Amino acid sequence: MKIMAVDLGKARTGIAVCDASEMLASPVTVIHEHDEERLLEKIAALVLEQQPKQLVVGLPKNMDGSEGESAQRCRDFAEKLEQCTQLPVVLRDERGTTITAHGYLNSTDTRGKKRKAVVDAVAATIILQDYLDFRRNQKNNQ
Repeated sequence: MKIMAVDLGKARTGIAVCDASEMLASPVTVIHEHDEERLLEKIAALVLEQQPKQLVVGLPKNMDGSEGESAQRCRDFAEKLEQCTQLPVVLRDERGTTITAHGYLNSTDTRGKKRKAVVDAVAATIILQDYLDFRRNQKNNQ
């Protein structure tokens, strides 16, 4: 099943998708948008283009596992996204994904403007790959 991930940000939102076999997550784009309604419209357009069957939205929990204002914003956004796209939306803990994304970009020597342009899509890819690994492990443990 093809799945799309969303790494919601205040100014930039990363998008990633996986292949139908759910083996590999890949970055798609970064949407530069502050307005929530326009962001929903842009993601809905990508859903029509990419044809995923499910969406995953990163949930920014605090390091102690608690949820703050950003997590609530993501929960609210996920509900709107589900209504807008008519697709099931799963929330996935995204603690550490941006740090991991920066680590990957360091290892590829991606710097400056190029780094800023792709870090959110890389973070979305990490969120999605984590979710795919979780799904695979659930299947294997049944």
